[in-house]
Amino acid sequence: MSMDAASRIYVAGHRGLVGSAMVRALVQRGSRNPILRTHAELDLADRRAVDAFFRAERPEYVFLAAAKVGGILANSTYPADFIRENLEIQTNVIHQAWVHGAKRLIYFGSSCIYPRDCPQPIREEYLLTGPLEPTNSAYALAKIAGLEMCRAYNAQHGTRYLGVMPTNLYGPGDNYDPQTSHVLPALIRKFHEARARGDKEVVLWGSGTPRREFLHVDDLAEACVMLASLDDARFTRQINDWRYPLLNIGCGEDQTITELARIIAETIGFSGKLRYDASKPDGTPQKRLDISRIRLLGWRARIGLRDGIAATYRELLKTGTLTA
Repeated sequence: MSMDAASRIYVAGHRGLVGSAMVRALVQRGSRNPILRTHAELDLADRRAVDAFFRAERPEYVFLAAAKVGGILANSTYPADFIRENLEIQTNVIHQAWVHGAKRLIYFGSSCIYPRDCPQPIREEYLLTGPLEPTNSAYALAKIAGLEMCRAYNAQHGTRYLGVMPTNLYGPGDNYDPQTSHVLPALIRKFHEARARGDKEVVLWGSGTPRREFLHVDDLAEACVMLASLDDARFTRQINDWRYPLLNIGCGEDQTITELARIIAETIGFSGKLRYDASKPDGTPQKRLDISRIRLLGWRARIGLRDGIAATYRELLKTGTLTA
């Protein structure tokens, strides 16, 4: 059994960064039956609505990309919203996927589920071995709960649910709101607007020293299509290799926030100085994932960071998301 073009595939959250990339990857693969619903059409926090949807559509494969996400500011300001909304969404989708017989489910987590001070690179088995980063612990705990649901349903009900933990993502469909965006899109907007105004400097949060790994979202989507299409034996190994059905996905390289800022500044054409606001938090000192397990399956990221940022910025100008 493996996913093919005729399979009934539900992408939850298809308008978001990850979900839209999954749709692109599935369509490119030739999928004829992607099942898509906007939030207005289906509120995933509504248990009865989710039950009715699964009962009517009977998806064979589920990509659970729907989530409430945001950067340090959003997570720090609205922790109750982050934990409540994510718990509601994933509880309803994971449960109804089992009730209505989905063959496989790919659950999207986040690298922030790992302890703040993990050894680097971060291996899957480091989960729950230390305290979380306080600025996003509510979101992280919600995502850990979803992974535990996948493990528990696999154990009790014989489901085939796999959690993937991507590193920091970027690309088409990202959020560029200055109040809620992650660091890479926030810096793209900040440098773009600074160049347009003729500013002499751009202020970065914190010290600029934390190290982060970034993966283009289309690389993630290709990895997840590959995983969902594995034969039974190899898919089962990914579920059973360790206590949690968990697989890291990243590019294997990281850089400091200062190095990232310089790449973005060069891409956009901003020639001013960088200044640091030490009153703002740095977050976790370093996050680089160990991706040895997915590499054993033959997968590698193909989009380099400079090329990916340049393509993302060109698309933003083309679509008018950011005006030139």
